[in-house]
Amino acid sequence: METVIETVFRLESPRIIAAVTRTVRDIGIAEELAQDALVAALEQWPRDGVPDNPAAWLMTTARHRAVDLIRRRETYARKLREIGRDLETTVSPTEPPTPDDIDDDLLRLVFTACHPVLSAEARIALTLRLLGGLTTPEIARAFLVPEPTVAQRIVRAKRTLATKNVAFEVPYGPQREARLGSVLEVIYLIFNEGYAATAGDDWLRPALCEDALRLARVLSGLMPKEPEVHALTALLELQASRSAARTGPTGEPVLLKDQNRSRWNRMLIARGFTALARAEAAGATTSTSGPGPYTLQATIAACHAHAPSYDATDWPRIAALYAALAARSPSPVVELNRAVAVSMSEGPTEALQIIDTLTTNPALRDYHLLPSVRADLLQRLGRRAEARAEFLRAAELTQNERERDLLRTRARECAP
Repeated sequence: METVIETVFRLESPRIIAAVTRTVRDIGIAEELAQDALVAALEQWPRDGVPDNPAAWLMTTARHRAVDLIRRRETYARKLREIGRDLETTVSPTEPPTPDDIDDDLLRLVFTACHPVLSAEARIALTLRLLGGLTTPEIARAFLVPEPTVAQRIVRAKRTLATKNVAFEVPYGPQREARLGSVLEVIYLIFNEGYAATAGDDWLRPALCEDALRLARVLSGLMPKEPEVHALTALLELQASRSAARTGPTGEPVLLKDQNRSRWNRMLIARGFTALARAEAAGATTSTSGPGPYTLQATIAACHAHAPSYDATDWPRIAALYAALAARSPSPVVELNRAVAVSMSEGPTEALQIIDTLTTNPALRDYHLLPSVRADLLQRLGRRAEARAEFLRAAELTQNERERDLLRTRARECAP
């Protein structure tokens, strides 16, 4: 019974917290009230049985506790006028809340948890806690940081939102566009950490990929007219489709060119194509500046998904898409990826020229993939000693043990 209750709560807690936040205007208090509802379920359900609609029961219980809290406050009269007289007659435990109201509140919670006033680390921790349903220990394990550090980030994030009087709302116009970028960035960062872990003993962390993908799917359902929301969902679906082929029998990384494409998940690929089509359709009616950065990245991922093999990939198109992405969102990492595509479409010499312009970029000074890509190009050009030195340098820079082993293996392959 306890497992059933906790499972239901984990699935429904984001919507409960979102709905209660609309009432109490404080994410921290809303989370506490949602936890109170969980405790009530743990006490009552084993005795009285699981209600016909457990999600509605939890929602209503949390809302009742929110009303009780407001009534206990000295400012109850003022608060009551602000939130409306409907609080006097909350729904019965068996009546589910209005779906549209829940979705609106959930969208507000997404934008609040990812508010730019918070640091990237705080946004990630708070998003995983409130929207992903992860506990503090789970978040700490996922990002290899101490539990107290995660707990402090979450507490500080809630305090910052309260002290800064961040409104529980979905912004509109230019503010919405700016805030949406923060929301998408957080989901993308969570996925990337699961897709290629920056540190630790594991190359993949599937649970993080699944959490990010679930958040992207929820967001695309809540914001069906936003092309970049669908594009991010498409990108994550297509990237996730390769997960089973990205590691070998003992968990070692398998490079894209060596992956067994029959192990790519065709269902996720189909979902990715569908989401990309939605992004393109939405962009055709709303965008005046061409495809956005996530649409371009999803299109690149679709090129890989369409290709029957690494060599048969449409590398000239991918190089052109990276050039468009660099023009839209300039970044040395994008240039690095463009160099890889150029190496396949035009040759390693042309790509090495691009790479050499990046070696003095301070943003890539400690980025292990720069010497890794450069080593690969040098190896293809027959400059084995130089390639070996670059592979070893890349191995020193990475904090992921699996990736370090792969780079050292490639360095040994370049030995005379």
